[in-house]
Amino acid sequence: MAKNVKVLLGVCGGVAAYKAAELLRELQRQGAEVRVVMTRAAKEFVQPLTFESLSGHRVFADLWVTGEAADRSSEIEHIAQGQWADVLVIAPATAHTMAKLAHGMADDFLSAAYLACTKPVVIAPSMNVNMWEHAATRANVLALKERGHVVVEPENGYLACGMTGGGRFAEIETIVRAVMGCVEQREDLVGETVLITAGGTREPIDPVRFLGNRSSGKMGFALAAAARRRGARVVMIAAATTAAEPAGCEIVRVETAAEMQEAVLSRLDEATVVIKAAAVADFHVREVATEKMQRSGAVTLELEATEDIVRSVVERRRAGTLVIAFAAEMGSDVARAREKLRRKGADAIVLNDISRAGIGFDADRNAVMFLTGDGLVEIGEAAKGDVAERILDEVFGLRMRGVLGVDVGGVVAG
Repeated sequence: MAKNVKVLLGVCGGVAAYKAAELLRELQRQGAEVRVVMTRAAKEFVQPLTFESLSGHRVFADLWVTGEAADRSSEIEHIAQGQWADVLVIAPATAHTMAKLAHGMADDFLSAAYLACTKPVVIAPSMNVNMWEHAATRANVLALKERGHVVVEPENGYLACGMTGGGRFAEIETIVRAVMGCVEQREDLVGETVLITAGGTREPIDPVRFLGNRSSGKMGFALAAAARRRGARVVMIAAATTAAEPAGCEIVRVETAAEMQEAVLSRLDEATVVIKAAAVADFHVREVATEKMQRSGAVTLELEATEDIVRSVVERRRAGTLVIAFAAEMGSDVARAREKLRRKGADAIVLNDISRAGIGFDADRNAVMFLTGDGLVEIGEAAKGDVAERILDEVFGLRMRGVLGVDVGGVVAG
């Protein structure tokens, strides 16, 4: 993070409020000056003195300040602090606070400062899984994303309420990276049109059944969000997904491998970079039943291979268009992945070991290898948003190597 960045940190009332102290310290280690705003509920979990001691500044909590504090300044404080900040970070953000922000309500210091702030906003929600998945919360999150704010999605895991699921406060490193992305404003993909595929295709068996896989689309959507932040125009070709759609991207929905191939090829001439992150079925049913199949003993399905979309893209791409393939493997078989890279003719392939617990399909974290002809860059386990940034660093390196004829960003010439 650049030095002298001013961060206004809003802390809401939830069990994760204590983690905001750790977030504050990490932001300071990155060179930021941090001031803290607490909601009334937040003070029930953490005392303001904690944040005052760590930040070196008075904590802002009340719209109506009286006594000596009011005498010290003639500023309208919620406006002054909202304008002081280079970035407003709300972490943890509760469902209640996000509802107020989404609807423009300003009945406390934090929500009023939010309306006065014209700089980037980063929101890191934390709450019970049912609250996070409620339609009202999802609508509010979508509204905030469409407003251009960065929402650091909560992770899946064991929650303070005893339930397990989405709603767990994101890792501190993930939130800090999102803040850094806002203040550093990397624009190395300006002028690029990045076509990304995401999700898992579904191959019909009959009118109600299909062959599918466990892909959530999280990795592809993380790549899309990161590319958009870095200035690219993003076209998403998305099959079945469970992740929240990234804001600011054109999204084309498909279902089968054949539909995905058609959609990709129809938009290929627009693309300067193609990233094939979708989990595309390797087989489809030769003859799909026209009516629902009845249970009457064993059933035999005759399968035939689907077309290799990456290979089709490589054969039809314009000169200069980069093609990045993905290989989901049970284990880190580099030789096998490199053979896939050679066979498909792509510029690079991302090897994803889906046999490891907690990463890969339908997980919030990942660990991959980025392979070129004879180069290999390991991207260690991290949140998928962080992995997406690292992958794009390598893609940018490939682009610069093509333009300048030199190695950039850790990519080994191959």
